[in-house]
This record gives sequence, C-alpha cells and structure tokens, in this order.
Amino acid sequence: MTYCVGLLVKDGLAMLADTRTNAGVDNISTYRKLRIFGNDGQRLIAVASAGSLSTTQTAMERATLGILAPDTGETESIQTAPSIHRAAYLLGQALRFTRDEMEGLKQEDVNFDATLLVGGSVGGEPTRLFLVYGAGNFIECGQDSPYLQIGEVKYGKPILDRALTYDTELDEAVKIALISFSSTMRSNLAVGLPIDMVKARSGQCRAELIYRIDDHDDYYRELNDRWSDALRAAQASIPRPPYR
Repeated sequence: MTYCVGLLVKDGLAMLADTRTNAGVDNISTYRKLRIFGNDGQRLIAVASAGSLSTTQTAMERATLGILAPDTGETESIQTAPSIHRAAYLLGQALRFTRDEMEGLKQEDVNFDATLLVGGSVGGEPTRLFLVYGAGNFIECGQDSPYLQIGEVKYGKPILDRALTYDTELDEAVKIALISFSSTMRSNLAVGLPIDMVKARSGQCRAELIYRIDDHDDYYRELNDRWSDALRAAQASIPRPPYR
C-alpha cells in the first residue's frame, strides 16, 4: 500500500508520495515513488505511483524510452511529449500495455494493477495534474476539488476536503497535505516515512523545491504532535451530547 497526493492550487503544484513498500508484515522496505523528469526550465513532469511495483517500474521505463502511440502510430516518449496532457496519455498507454502483459503471468492473489499521478508543465503551458488509471484512461484535476489521491486515500481525504481550496496559498496547501499524511500514517502502518515532495509555481518548468521528509525532520515531527494536540483540544471544547 502507499499514499500519494497531488495538489493543484492557483499558485502552483505540489506532489507528495510516501516511500514504504510492503510484501508482508516482515518484509517492509523503502522505494522512491515520486519521479521527476526534465526540471530544466523547458519541461517539468512529476509522476507519483501506487500499486504493483513491477508494473510501475516497467511502465515508467517504457514511457521514458518510447512507446508506439496507438493514436498516431509513432514512437513517442515523455521526454519528447509536447504537453503535460500528452505525457499523461503516453504514461497511460505504457501502464495499460504493461498491465496486460503482466496479466498473462498472473497467479492467484497477485495484483498487477497500478495508478499514477502526473503533473507539471511543458514549454511554459499552464500547470496541470492528472490521475492515470491502469486501463490507460485518465482524469484531470479541477478547481472545484483541487487535489487528486492514489493508494490509501480514505484517511487523508477528510482534511483535504475540509481545508483545501483552489485559492489556498501553495505552502499552506503543502501543510494541509502533510496533515493528511499524518492522519493516514496514524491509521495505516502500510504508509510511512520518508515522504518525497516536489513543489512548482504555476506555469513553471523548474521545481521550486524537491525535498525528502524523513524520521528526523523537525518540522514534520512538530506538525504531527501539534495536529494531535489540536484535535484533542477541539474534541474537548465541544459540549457533550444532551441526549439522556
């Protein structure tokens, strides 16, 4: 299991992903699930993955080296995609091809499904964010709900729904996302530190920040403790039910 979230607010984009991989209670390791392509002032493509590690690794390699695009019959890659929308399309096709191949090897209780978050900008176009499904189709993040999640989404969703809007300032949005991670990790041991993060201003093709939050990160530890204290204080401040 994993947890990844992408935020697209007026000021820009932030994407965060945990790094825990779990093949059983006694087989837990760390693997980077947030990948950055370009980041050179001309192309910034950030991809977060959840699901089968073998599927996402193979699909990412395919999309990087180049695939035969079904709609054009041409070999294309995310390194040459003319837009972030096209990059999301190519990643979806690579994911679908890979999943279909894996299904032919499928054994009982083995799941090869995977999903991706794809965000960024190519050539200074408006920054966009997509959720790509294993079947190759994808949806785009909009202003009404300025975030997308993949993986273990249910524990972090309430804080995003209550606190995040399209007009939220970008650093404040990152804080809200980290609170959603704190809530998720509190309730699910399959999600854990470190957290990888990328932040970019709207329309920019170079990241403002690429950062890893680990067990020793002072800010995250303080955020985690203060959020727990704030919840307890809020709960205590609410009158008890009058029902008798």
